[in-house]
Amino acid sequence: MEQEPEVSSLPSTPQNNHSIPPSVARSPRRMMLSPMGTPMRKAFGNMKCYLEEIGHIAKLNPQDAWLPITESRNGNAYYSAFHNLNAGIGFQCLLLPVAFSFLGWFWGVLALVVAFLWQLYTLWILIKLHEVIPGRRYNRYIELAQAAFGERLGSWLTSFPIISLSAGTAGGLIAIGGSTLHLFYNLVCIKCHGQSLTAIEWYLVFAVLCAIIAQLPNLNSVAGVSLIGAVMAVAYSTMIWILSVTRDRPPGVSYDVAKPYSSVGAAFSFLNALGVIAFAFRGHNLALEIQATMPSTLKHPAYVPMWRGSKAAYTLVAICYFPLAIGGYWAYGKLMLPTGILTSMFVFHRSDISPAWLATCFLFVVVSSLSNFQIYSMPTFDLVEQTYTANTNKPCPKLHRFVFRLLFVFFGFFVGIAFPFMASFGGLLGGVCSVPVTFCYPCFMWLKIKKPPKLSFSWYLNWTLGILSVVFTIVVTIGGIWSIVDTGLKFQFFKPQ
Repeated sequence: MEQEPEVSSLPSTPQNNHSIPPSVARSPRRMMLSPMGTPMRKAFGNMKCYLEEIGHIAKLNPQDAWLPITESRNGNAYYSAFHNLNAGIGFQCLLLPVAFSFLGWFWGVLALVVAFLWQLYTLWILIKLHEVIPGRRYNRYIELAQAAFGERLGSWLTSFPIISLSAGTAGGLIAIGGSTLHLFYNLVCIKCHGQSLTAIEWYLVFAVLCAIIAQLPNLNSVAGVSLIGAVMAVAYSTMIWILSVTRDRPPGVSYDVAKPYSSVGAAFSFLNALGVIAFAFRGHNLALEIQATMPSTLKHPAYVPMWRGSKAAYTLVAICYFPLAIGGYWAYGKLMLPTGILTSMFVFHRSDISPAWLATCFLFVVVSSLSNFQIYSMPTFDLVEQTYTANTNKPCPKLHRFVFRLLFVFFGFFVGIAFPFMASFGGLLGGVCSVPVTFCYPCFMWLKIKKPPKLSFSWYLNWTLGILSVVFTIVVTIGGIWSIVDTGLKFQFFKPQ
């Protein structure tokens, strides 16, 4: 059964003043009623102009006022920039130089440029499709997929990658945040007496911090958190590549592509590296949710501030990603450790970089990971509360919300300690989750909803990108699985370092 449209729109008020026929203007009835009719006409005219300015006659779904994504709609272009930048830069960017070590200079730079431009185009598609039907807002990625592909197929295609990006990222962030917090403590408390916490205990400390901040009620309420996280992400990604390129390169640095023992292994490693680059662009699963926090009228649609903020955010993403990937590969070459540039910098330059700089960098990573956790967890919080409100027809009580979010945080904690090598899944997660959500589905959504003329430029472009992304999804997933199988014996479950 189709949902009732969230809002309905009024037709625009005509701007031209139609002349009144002379016979009507001189009619006795009109002249008799004009003293009373004029105020009434002015009142109706003012009301009509007001409704046009507002843009909608409110016919809202009451459930939306109870959910974390749509509970508050006072967002703006600044909020868009904060959220997009916080979602766009995370621990996945630390793996970009690792991908370059398997791709080399030419293919690495080419893949990064193509991926950046491609994801920017699909982000524009999602922003434009948010309100493609006047009076109807698709506030969640799954809702737009259902509108494009049908309710059942849309849910089947998008539920797994969206939930995996949310839950998987939560586990990965707890692993990254906990281990980095451990490194930070070891640097600043060299002379501290007593035994340090174990790795699992540091994971728990980070999870508790996540649980505290996770009690913020809705997406707009974490705008300040996103701002702090965005600043920290830009700071640490810039610090890492500057500290790496300004130090002497380790002995034996080479830019020969890291080649496995066979040609088949080399091909799969190449595909896995492409998946790592795809995984670096993973914020599209939150684009519609961020736009849903903004007010929208016919005169002032939400896509205007959303796109303005997104352009600013992804300009900074490019400023951070390209120097980090290129500078990191220049500094370490094929000596780059598989865990990323942060670990490589710590291992190779611990003795010639001031502990204060290292500690500051680690602290920025911890704070950024805390902020990342909040925005990537919000779709799961929204889904849980959406299920609750649909079944009970009432808002989720604060106690229930507290328990739901606490359980999710400690589920992420369990994933983090069970799979402390989550960063090694970058290629697989890129193929299974990031490529479909970021590169594939938006192109087919545009074709299904907008229906561009056959053989037009838009038709050719979206069909080409859509088909390429399907092929890309399959081969990158195969490459990611091969990478895991090839190094599977090195994984240590439930043994975080």
